[in-house]
Amino acid sequence: MSLATFNVHSGVDTRGHAYDVVKACATLDADVLVLQESWRADVDAESTAARVADRLGYRITEQPTARTKLHAPIDALPPRVGSRLGRVYGPLLFEGEDTRGARRAHEGRSFRTGQWGVAVLSRVPVIDTTILPLGKLRGDYAQRVAIRCDVEIDGRPLAAIGTHMSHLTQGSPLQYLRLRRLLPPKSQPAVLAGDMNLWGPPVSVAFPGWRRAVRGRTWPAAQPHSQLDHVLVTPSVTAAEGSVAPDLGSDHRAVRVVLSFV
Repeated sequence: MSLATFNVHSGVDTRGHAYDVVKACATLDADVLVLQESWRADVDAESTAARVADRLGYRITEQPTARTKLHAPIDALPPRVGSRLGRVYGPLLFEGEDTRGARRAHEGRSFRTGQWGVAVLSRVPVIDTTILPLGKLRGDYAQRVAIRCDVEIDGRPLAAIGTHMSHLTQGSPLQYLRLRRLLPPKSQPAVLAGDMNLWGPPVSVAFPGWRRAVRGRTWPAAQPHSQLDHVLVTPSVTAAEGSVAPDLGSDHRAVRVVLSFV
């Protein structure tokens, strides 16, 4: 079974210009596809993930996690404007994110309101789906979740869990502890994938007994220096192949693996 995780950045690049998300996801050719930062404008019928699912023939389980504003594209950003965390503002802001840096970065720019979230898409049989609540951390505007899809591969079950975690500066270790308690036993075939907003070694510490299937730099996509996007597996699952995809248009690079299990 092939699996990929991809933060699609609301279907736009770092300056807000749309890219072909469906084509990008088609190149991944994954049986199970975990998408973060799927976005749906309030006036639209489909989210980013739903459009991918419809065009490429996936069954979708999606969960909105925050209200957001997606601004019109710009070709230049004020130098290093951002929050107290030093973040540079891109085209998307969470509703309520009203710092001085946000106002400066988006002054006079039109925007659309909508919902932002995570999705798991599958083109293999799905036995069951469960939304695992991870709560909202202080300083984070999103109500984080993990989505568990129990799929069937040649008559054998596999738990595929997709998520998008908060940042370390927002208190994500607490969230990691919550998720660890909700994961299936390590004795079962399972895979956990997503934008973890954390480097590999501390992710491994957060999920003892789970193994990182791919190692490679994923962020920022143009010139990546860190791996924030991870796929972890339980001992009975083997990664036959694993790689980081090239820049597909988002601010993150996707990660793809081919898995086998007993």
